[in-house]
Amino acid sequence: MGFFDFIADAGANLFKDDAPEPEITKPIIVHIQDAGVMTDNLKVKFAHGAVTLSGYVPNQEQKEKAVLVAGNIAGISSVQDNLILGTPPADVVEQEAQEIKAAKEASNTEPSFRTYTVKSGDTLGKISKEMYGKSSLYNKIFEANTPMLKDANQIYPGQVLKIPE
Repeated sequence: MGFFDFIADAGANLFKDDAPEPEITKPIIVHIQDAGVMTDNLKVKFAHGAVTLSGYVPNQEQKEKAVLVAGNIAGISSVQDNLILGTPPADVVEQEAQEIKAAKEASNTEPSFRTYTVKSGDTLGKISKEMYGKSSLYNKIFEANTPMLKDANQIYPGQVLKIPE
């Protein structure tokens, strides 16, 4: 859990300039869902370029994917990760207590994965060379970022990529 900064001008352009904020949250959650994240117990709030993700996701991979997909949407400058791994408890009071606890812990935790912000002139091969010492391992980065990345040759400056170990 934690707070992740992104470049607001980079990413998929999902917002209309004149759309009111309540209508913006649906495209964010749909975009996350399209990336293969289970959104049944996921809540998305958007205000002033910041997205807050809360609720439950089944595993760490889906949690990381939700954060990266949300942050790589044009207009998003930060993502607050208050997601909890697992399934929500049957008791609503217990569920709310866990979500409040997760939000408090979020500000004190480091991300469990490395990220890389794409610079002008970068390729997945160049990033792979920098991260792993071998450009031939670019597919490892590509696979960790699908379906957000649809083509290994289409990355753009400001995009934040997950870098697997």
